[in-house]
Amino acid sequence: MERNEGLKIVEKQLTKKRYEHTVRVMETALELAKHYHVDEKKVEIAAIFHDYAKYRHPEEMKRWIIQEKLPHDLLNYHQELWHGPVGSKMIEREVGIRDPEIQSAIYWHTTGKRYMTLMDKVIFIADYIEPGRDFPGVEEVRSIVFADIDQACWMAARNTICFLMSKNQPVYPDTFQLYNEKIGRNMNGK
Repeated sequence: MERNEGLKIVEKQLTKKRYEHTVRVMETALELAKHYHVDEKKVEIAAIFHDYAKYRHPEEMKRWIIQEKLPHDLLNYHQELWHGPVGSKMIEREVGIRDPEIQSAIYWHTTGKRYMTLMDKVIFIADYIEPGRDFPGVEEVRSIVFADIDQACWMAARNTICFLMSKNQPVYPDTFQLYNEKIGRNMNGK
C-alpha cells in the first residue's frame, strides 16, 4: 500500500488533530527506521494505521476483543488501551493488511511489552515522542532515542507508569513487563 492511499483511509477514521498526530508519528518512525535499519515500508504502514481504531465506539471495540479472542483482561482496563489490539485486527479485516510485523507494532503501541521487536519499539516510541507531544519527561526520552532505543522505551514505560499511578489509575501488566525487562538487564549486568 502506498503512503497516500493509507493516509486517505485513516484520515476518514480520525479527527483532524489525530490525523496530524498520525503524520508526525509516521515521520518520526521513518527517521527511527532509517537510523535503526528497520524496514521503512512496513514502519510507514504501521505508523499510518497505528490509531486506526482510536475513535471506534467502545461497544464496537469490546465486540472485537471478544470475537477476535483478544486478551479479555483488556476489558478491565481503560478503553484507551483497546485501540491498539483492536486496530491490529481491524486493519486485516477492513483494509486487507495481513502482515504480522505491522500488526504487532500496532497492537503494542499503547502498552509496550516485554521482548518487543525493533519495529514494535520504533512505533511505540515514535508515538510517544512525536514533535506534537508535550508532557513531563518527553524531552528526556527524545534526547536518548537515537542512542539507545531500549533505554528510551524503558523511560517511556517508567514515565507512563508514574503518571498513571499519580492519577490512581491501573497500569496494564505488559507495561510493567517492559519496565521490568530493562531493570532485569541492568541488575544482571547486561
